[in-house]
Amino acid sequence: MIFVFTGDGKGKTTAAIGQAIRVLGHGRKAALVQFIKSEKWQSGEERSLKKFGKFFLLYKGGKGFVGIMGDSLPRLAHLAAARRTFTFAKKIINSGKFGIVILDEINVALALKLIGIKEVVALLRRVPEETDVICTGRAAPKELIKIAGLVTECREIKHPYQKGFPANKRREY
Repeated sequence: MIFVFTGDGKGKTTAAIGQAIRVLGHGRKAALVQFIKSEKWQSGEERSLKKFGKFFLLYKGGKGFVGIMGDSLPRLAHLAAARRTFTFAKKIINSGKFGIVILDEINVALALKLIGIKEVVALLRRVPEETDVICTGRAAPKELIKIAGLVTECREIKHPYQKGFPANKRREY
């Protein structure tokens, strides 16, 4: 099944990881493929997930936030990273070795036109029966919503950032 976790609120990646933990509990492997987040940004989830060892694959393919928060990389660097990440995602999805594959922030990569919607939809239409795929990120394209079997929107109602508080190590990453 294809899942889409989207919206402007917190919790999309966290919900996807929760689904992956459920799959791990049933003896299947899980993978988290990150399109935007980079090796430079270590998260609490990442530290926890490494404890699953060979049962949980984490691939951080991004180069960081694109065009915001001090990003000084040329767009071509982000494009190349997204291409490599998508190629890796295709390989692991098609392997059939994973019960679940999370394509973290793929919706953002699509919105920024770092990868194309047609190729993503083509991949998702051919996902092996035994593999679920979760696409996370704000602004999920209607093409993904259309082919998904489950779509959840996380909506921001209130957030400390609105009052000037920066991201907190335990709460946001």
